[in-house]
Amino acid sequence: MKNTNQHKNPVLVYIIAIIAATGGLLFGFDTGVISGAIPFLQKDFGIDDGVIELITTAGLVGAIAGALFCGKVTDYLGRKKVILASAVIFAIGAVWSGIAPDSTNLILARLFLGIAIGVSSFAVPLYIAEISPTNIRGTLVSMFQLMVTLGVLVSYLSDLFFADEVDVTCWRPMFYAGILPALILLIGMFCMPESPRWLMSKGRKQKAMLILNKIEGHGAAEEVAHSINEEIEKSKNEISKWSELIKPTLRTPLFIAIGIMFFQQFVGINTVIYYSPKIFFMAGFDGAVSAIWAAVGVGVVNVVATLVSIYFVDRLGRRKLYFTGLTGIILSLITLSLSFVFVNELGNAGQWLTVIFMFLYVAFFAISIGPLGWLIISEVFPQKVRGLGASVGSLSVWVFNSIVSFTFFKIVNALTIPGTEIMVDGEQVGNPAGAFGFYGLIALLALIWGYFYVPETKGISLEKIEDYWRKGGKPRNLK
Repeated sequence: MKNTNQHKNPVLVYIIAIIAATGGLLFGFDTGVISGAIPFLQKDFGIDDGVIELITTAGLVGAIAGALFCGKVTDYLGRKKVILASAVIFAIGAVWSGIAPDSTNLILARLFLGIAIGVSSFAVPLYIAEISPTNIRGTLVSMFQLMVTLGVLVSYLSDLFFADEVDVTCWRPMFYAGILPALILLIGMFCMPESPRWLMSKGRKQKAMLILNKIEGHGAAEEVAHSINEEIEKSKNEISKWSELIKPTLRTPLFIAIGIMFFQQFVGINTVIYYSPKIFFMAGFDGAVSAIWAAVGVGVVNVVATLVSIYFVDRLGRRKLYFTGLTGIILSLITLSLSFVFVNELGNAGQWLTVIFMFLYVAFFAISIGPLGWLIISEVFPQKVRGLGASVGSLSVWVFNSIVSFTFFKIVNALTIPGTEIMVDGEQVGNPAGAFGFYGLIALLALIWGYFYVPETKGISLEKIEDYWRKGGKPRNLK
């Protein structure tokens, strides 16, 4: 019997995935760092919550631009070069954010940084998916989400380290800390190979085979190369352009990509990532440092739960994790909402109940739709338009993320139940109970949608998934 694992190097595959996933760490760091910086820069610049929403949303608008304009570039130049470019933008953006003399400059710096966040959010999982062996693809792509959660945790720890109640300029080094991981990504990716699937799509078979032999083993490499060539032949008359995505055979993966990212964002998770210190102020915590400590707890839970997801994603499969997580999200959002309804009456107990239910909310998100969104959009599109398709999924996430982030405090005020208003530093700030109840309702819709549209891609090659859509298959029947 032929040994298909001859000269296979699984260690190399993990090294490649971890280094590439550093883009996820930067994504997480630069989205999370604003959370702990807000209480200080708000005092430093003397700005209100409206300007804070603009600063936060600026990064998301930049991410939309990055996702919108870089999809075709990724298909043209390759995954590696685009990731390298994002590392440079991350480094420059970190410096610019730290030296910003006013809120306008900070908004522009966050806008610029957002471009790298948008690019990395689709280019990194796409690169990892294309370089991974089928049997561990889910685990390796989920490393991206793990690194995102680690990035968020590192940003919270960085915020905590530099936080100083008597120095309102302490937010500046919080941003500078992002330079180091940007340099790690830049240097690391420079030494990594290009995606073999992208190389073969460009006719560079010899170079692609050298890479496939190292990551798949000689026998398996030949089989994978044969499958890739078959799909390239079937799609050779297709052109990598936006209009391809609305063709009948691609409408299903397009709807899946946009749908799963809609629900990933509209269950409200990034309100916690961006505004957790302010939410904990509403729960009754005193002082910016104590609120950041609670936010660090959110970051730890996020990382641990993502590790659980990585362990199970190629064992239990995508659908089981999705339904388990969404059920937990619904229940935790309902209980979180109720804890805020009675937070004034519960006193200290109410504070800790909100923390517990917040942690559960984050945990169920991190084992399910958090990593699954990025994994699935990197799997469902054909080779010819995979870069474009993944960029549409990424674009969707940043549009939806921007809407959720920009409207959070507005929804809090609009849905505050009369008589439950919360006072922070003598100011009435509404009550987030109604907002979390609203996100819980959307999570229920996500559960129903997922039954019909979340495919089970565990153990199925990217080429077989592509062929399944070509035959008109339904997502829930993919096996």
